[in-house]
Amino acid sequence: MTTRYLSAGRTVTGKVRSHNEDAILVRDDAGLWVVADGLGGHSAGDYASTMITERLGALPRTGSVFDFIESIEDTLVQINAELLQTAAARGVDLIGSTVVILVYDPDFILCGWVGDSRAYSFEGGRLQQITRDHVHGGEEDDVTHFGTTPTQQQPGSGVLTRAIGAEDQLFVDWVVAGNHPDTAFVLCSDGINKEMSDVELDDQCRRRQQPQDLIDSLFELALSRAGRDNISAVVVRLQE
Repeated sequence: MTTRYLSAGRTVTGKVRSHNEDAILVRDDAGLWVVADGLGGHSAGDYASTMITERLGALPRTGSVFDFIESIEDTLVQINAELLQTAAARGVDLIGSTVVILVYDPDFILCGWVGDSRAYSFEGGRLQQITRDHVHGGEEDDVTHFGTTPTQQQPGSGVLTRAIGAEDQLFVDWVVAGNHPDTAFVLCSDGINKEMSDVELDDQCRRRQQPQDLIDSLFELALSRAGRDNISAVVVRLQE
């Protein structure tokens, strides 16, 4: 039996920021979903996140899933180099973005990420974060700053230890997840987890079975609160 999927995604500016530095990609045709979060407080975060989703959106899916993953990584490495060059040419410290990626295969799901954009799985009535934030320190502040040492951290803020466009070498972490029917995956920028706890996200996943319904409820909840950051999410639900 072949496992299929339904998906939905949305991105909004939020209630505080003046423009949206997030970007999403929903490619059901290729079994590829992406959320990219341009680094707030840095120049041209929207330029970086849009470059990521547009370049990945143009990738053909041919060969094996591992060939596709290699193409994704090669594309991200190239984007990383281009963003470093662009930042140097513009005389700014950083033009960067975080990213989380979900790739479907009939035998398993692959999830890759750089930074603090997250992926969760909801399977068997249980929510689990399957990514691990590349962040040092707290996460209460509106802006997550890039840096490598705690001394660079501002009070109450987190320090990203990895981002696309931040350093010469780029490392993408990957995790393998199951592809059982009725499993749901939630990809999100930190505009979601700044406004709700994992317990609340778990509750929403239990109550909303369809991807569009879950997206609508998550955004309603986030926007009913402070809406401090751009808000982006993609939901993928597997079915038989």
